[in-house]
Amino acid sequence: MATKSEKPLAWWQLSLLGVACTIGTGFFLGSSIAINMAGPSVLIAYIIAAIGTYCVYEALSKLMINDPQKGAFRSYAKNAYGRWAGFSSGWVYWSSEMLIIGSQLTAISIFTQFWFPNVPLWVLASIYAALALFVILIGPKGFDRVENLLAILKAAAIVMFIVLAILALFGLFGRNDATITVPRTIASLFPNGITGLLPALIFGFYGFGGIEIMSLLAIRLKDMNDAPKSGKVMLVLLIVIYLLSLSFAMLMVKWNEIKVDESPFVTALNQYNIVYVQDIFNGVFIIAGFSTMVASLFAVIRILVTLAEDHDAPKLFAKKIKNKLELPAILLTTSGIIVSIILSIFMPDNIYEFVTTAAGLMLLYNWLFILASFGRILPLEGSEQIKRIVGCLLIIAAVIGTLFHHTSRPGFFISLLFLFVIAIITLIMSQKWKKKHSDDDTTLFKKL
Repeated sequence: MATKSEKPLAWWQLSLLGVACTIGTGFFLGSSIAINMAGPSVLIAYIIAAIGTYCVYEALSKLMINDPQKGAFRSYAKNAYGRWAGFSSGWVYWSSEMLIIGSQLTAISIFTQFWFPNVPLWVLASIYAALALFVILIGPKGFDRVENLLAILKAAAIVMFIVLAILALFGLFGRNDATITVPRTIASLFPNGITGLLPALIFGFYGFGGIEIMSLLAIRLKDMNDAPKSGKVMLVLLIVIYLLSLSFAMLMVKWNEIKVDESPFVTALNQYNIVYVQDIFNGVFIIAGFSTMVASLFAVIRILVTLAEDHDAPKLFAKKIKNKLELPAILLTTSGIIVSIILSIFMPDNIYEFVTTAAGLMLLYNWLFILASFGRILPLEGSEQIKRIVGCLLIIAAVIGTLFHHTSRPGFFISLLFLFVIAIITLIMSQKWKKKHSDDDTTLFKKL
């Protein structure tokens, strides 16, 4: 349960933190790529992703009710399959999140250059990294306040777009020559067929990425039995505002006119006489990216500490200063952020994009581990087993779907390379654990 330094959470507070951890640049910008791939059927991609996410979170919440663990999904993988599973799950998550944090830092720094074009990218990235670390250093209370505020701002921005879209469609911002089109046939709903929908699924799942962070925060719930309710409320809120905002964007502008390098909401509003649209949404993108980055930073530090506590990382990283601050873990994570910033700035754009796409896929591999652990640890009823299978199939469909588009295909193979490297390291570590266990047994036998 929550420590003395961590304020217990009500179910609705966890829902709000879940929104903060989830709505990021993956939705505000990634949705334009998904629309380009799938056309109007992108709405189906987000519905499918929401169903898959619900299956994963329900499994996580039931595992938490059964056995609350600070390490959440990593601890359950270890309990279900042994030390190798906890080790690999934890390090896959840590390394993938570090790459994603670097890309988020770079993205919000590029957005900031919209206003300050002469400030070097690395300077802006360093400032945002320092601010994120400051939020972590001020403790759980400060983290909660910042994330709750940013969650409200992000949700308000999407609601603002929906309101502006309604007003624009009624002609309150001047005339618009674009024809409002609603798909009326299967061909218009699926303009690129099933091979357009499948690669869009991964962006749907990216829009809900963050539930694993929510599970790390759930340990602080006043009543652990409220965990499923928190997740359901969060997911219902997200899917409603996602579907409404995307629907209005595609009503205001033809789906094939939405640019992949620009948010669909900016593209939709730019054709109307609305002042400061670019500035407003540029600020929203920065808020969204910073919020999810801070949440990811919290998660990787928590995972690193639990790895160290379970002797799957050097013990040093489990140490706390004055029983509050995990300074060694924060310092290692800071070093990782610096490396990630350097890679994102100096590595060719397309290569780094492939690497971060791979890192996002690795998060989904962890989701599969969660569903596998769920079936291994708890006896499941018929409906639970069905939902577990459905969740696995939907995630696998999203992963395989990346093979159907040139944008995401390289990331799939790079993610397999990452998994191969971590598997080799895990195999080496397993041999060491066996040897140590054998040596311990020998020593005990001699003492007897």
